[in-house]
Amino acid sequence: MDTKPHKPSRQAQMLYEALIAKGIQCEPEYFDGHKHVDIAILKARIFIEVDGLNHFVVAEQIIRDFNRSHFSDGDDFRTFYVTNQILDKYLDRVADALIKVINSRIIK
Repeated sequence: MDTKPHKPSRQAQMLYEALIAKGIQCEPEYFDGHKHVDIAILKARIFIEVDGLNHFVVAEQIIRDFNRSHFSDGDDFRTFYVTNQILDKYLDRVADALIKVINSRIIK
């Protein structure tokens, strides 16, 4: 099991920087004990996965994603999946929507 952080994709880095700029505390390339996630917002128990097209059009990749996604089920973490293509066009809109969701899930 590889526990070293991976280099984030350009789009994952863009979203991370957009969230940080808007005051959201988050961690890039977070290892949850089972897998790396692109961005973790721990206070809100949200993981964000920024995926390329192959995660949506390659059957074997979809199966691998099913198998790895269940590890967070018992911890009340929710995973938000977004494509590189969406972030390339709608970064600010996605970040703004995520902030509303994050704020609604913050553990006080």
